[in-house]
Amino acid sequence: MINSQDVKNGTCIRMDGKLYFVVEFLHVKPGKGNTIMRVKLKDVVSGLVIERRFNIGEKLEDVRVERRQYQFLYKEGTDYIFMDQESYEQHTMTKDQITGVDFLKDGLVVEVVIDASSETILFAELPTKVDLEITYTEPGMAGNTATNTLKPATVETGATVRVPLFINTGEKIRVDTRDGSYLERAK
Repeated sequence: MINSQDVKNGTCIRMDGKLYFVVEFLHVKPGKGNTIMRVKLKDVVSGLVIERRFNIGEKLEDVRVERRQYQFLYKEGTDYIFMDQESYEQHTMTKDQITGVDFLKDGLVVEVVIDASSETILFAELPTKVDLEITYTEPGMAGNTATNTLKPATVETGATVRVPLFINTGEKIRVDTRDGSYLERAK
């Protein structure tokens, strides 16, 4: 158990039979009354963010989580097969458990969050930036760097990314896996 005033960003708690990660917290001291904690919580399974208030000293059930490095091996039907980098065991995950799954390519190492008490996989996070090769886009035009116009491009994972007009097929680009946006050309 953990006191409500001890929660920090990244703390995992169990509430109403569900697991939540603390996304944001704030101590609030109103003019009258007791100090409260205003906390934004993200549901591990659905990804929904809710806001809750807790009184100072209120007991919350904390969950010990571990972050491990897993390497993506292959996709089998609707399942994704990963290998633990330490024990070399293979684990299966569904599409819903992986954030940024559209940019997952073979051999990519992801961070997997595991409930340490039951050894169950909660979710997997891709690195925030991934380098991908463009497999198809309309031909680029020289000199179109001044405008902010974007065009669709298909990357090696099959996802579509909006890129500037000067990017061509065969080039490598850096993509933000959180929102799928183009960042820059990869070196």
